[in-house]
Amino acid sequence: MRCYVFPGQGTQKKGMGRSLFGRFPDLRRRADRVLGYPIEELCLENPERRLSETAYAQPAIYVVNALHWAAAEEDLPPADFFAGHSLGEYSALFAAGAFDFETGLTLVQHRAELMSQVGGGAMAAVVGVCEQIVQDTLKQHDATGVVIANHNAPEQFVLSGSREELARIKPVFEKVEGVRGFVPVRVSGPFHSPAMAPAAARFRSLLASVDVGEPRTPVISNVTGRPFGPDAQDVRTLLAEQIVQPVRWTDCIRYLRDAGVSDFTELGESQMLTRLIDRITTAPEPAPDPRRDLIERIRREILQPEIGDEALDFDADASFRQLGLNSIIYVRLARRVGTALGIQVKPDIIFQHRSCAALADYLLTREDVARDAAPEAPPITLREYQDERVTALLRDCADGNLSVDRTLEAIRALA
Repeated sequence: MRCYVFPGQGTQKKGMGRSLFGRFPDLRRRADRVLGYPIEELCLENPERRLSETAYAQPAIYVVNALHWAAAEEDLPPADFFAGHSLGEYSALFAAGAFDFETGLTLVQHRAELMSQVGGGAMAAVVGVCEQIVQDTLKQHDATGVVIANHNAPEQFVLSGSREELARIKPVFEKVEGVRGFVPVRVSGPFHSPAMAPAAARFRSLLASVDVGEPRTPVISNVTGRPFGPDAQDVRTLLAEQIVQPVRWTDCIRYLRDAGVSDFTELGESQMLTRLIDRITTAPEPAPDPRRDLIERIRREILQPEIGDEALDFDADASFRQLGLNSIIYVRLARRVGTALGIQVKPDIIFQHRSCAALADYLLTREDVARDAAPEAPPITLREYQDERVTALLRDCADGNLSVDRTLEAIRALA
């Protein structure tokens, strides 16, 4: 199977698209009408170094990607899947027929303007270590507001945050064993981080008025690492979320590989994605961690719909009390557990297990909880993690046969 992939911001350069503008003059004219300035001049001459500015770089990359797709349609076999990295996702959706060229360019132009208005931030790539080491280092050094924005490869992650915090932790990461580089990324803001929430909210309003259709060929979402759904609203929702959510490129490529894709072709002006794909497909699969995955699902599928993006960075061991939840929210969270995980729990279960980690540990005692992320795996039970005697006590507590205090006493007695 074959997948065409499109690069995003950071791949812009003077001279991009030089061999294609003359070949597809209609696309150039249509781009000029939408943008209100000559796109060929911007790409070939880079007046006033505008390609270094987000507001100009993103439309330029989208147009050049479209030129490469026009050439690919003439010269290459049809695709089974499309994918794009961050901005490149718009090129993938255009190629898949979710919207026409002008609609996509209009969206990209507004997206770029909104994102460029969020200042005070930057991004930097950490190369050479796994995600856990990156997360642990950020936590140990209290890197306030710095998050992983791009999961580019198993040992390449892009951080997003304030310039001051990234400058502070740069020497920290350079001393971490295994780190081969801490490299600034050519962008103008803290993209794919909670700091972009105002831009995402305004972009969401714009998307509501845009004509979006079902992709004719599956397109993999950066947010979920899975194909966009057939509902146009799913496309709108994920495009808005993508501005504040991390780019899960590693998950995208692993999904495609597992779906049978063996031929990845990068369209555009770089081979950056090709190199990342090689790293992803040749790296060993990480050991499964169902508890970690379940905590992440609790954040994304249960907490986030109720309290917003604050849930995504909420400490796994922190009490829900810090969120100021009321009894109505606990009822709604219990319902979302049923919707997301396919099991029924009472609101008092949520109240008793008032952290993502505690709720995950309880849910792992339930034999009816299975990992959607690995459907081929058997259902998860607590016996994989704890003494069976503890499991039995926790179940008695959950069923109301033991009080919380008596349960804790009994567990302590086992220690």
